Amino acid sequence: MSNSDQNPAPAAPTEPVLLVDDEQPLLDVFEAALSPYFKVKTVNSAREAEFLLRQQSFKVVVADHLMPGGNGMSFLVRAREEYPHMQRILVTGYMKPEMLLRSVNEAALFRYLLKPVTLGELIKVVQEAARAHDASVAAAR
Repeated sequence: MSNSDQNPAPAAPTEPVLLVDDEQPLLDVFEAALSPYFKVKTVNSAREAEFLLRQQSFKVVVADHLMPGGNGMSFLVRAREEYPHMQRILVTGYMKPEMLLRSVNEAALFRYLLKPVTLGELIKVVQEAARAHDASVAAAR
């Protein structure tokens, strides 16, 4: 069964998702996997992501943990403060359990994904996060 059988894509993706990673090949793969379902923007640093967030709103942000020029965790903590409804997902390849727990709490992560991330898992988690965003916005009204 293909990903599209499990996760039907809308006719024209409109839900905005931001991907942040310094590894362009990984960004390209994640973008290709999510594009049938979401309107995807990609950036290569936390600094670029913060600039883009001032220009456009996103339902979900997926950020790599370790990047040059600022780590994804610090970025997600700041994003939580400024954009509380936006759901935050951290992708990491190496983190001690106690650091991970602290990170989940500080950034109020929707979820964290351990590398290597399967594309099916990525799609499912981002779809769940987009629904959680909508529920958060509805509850705030």
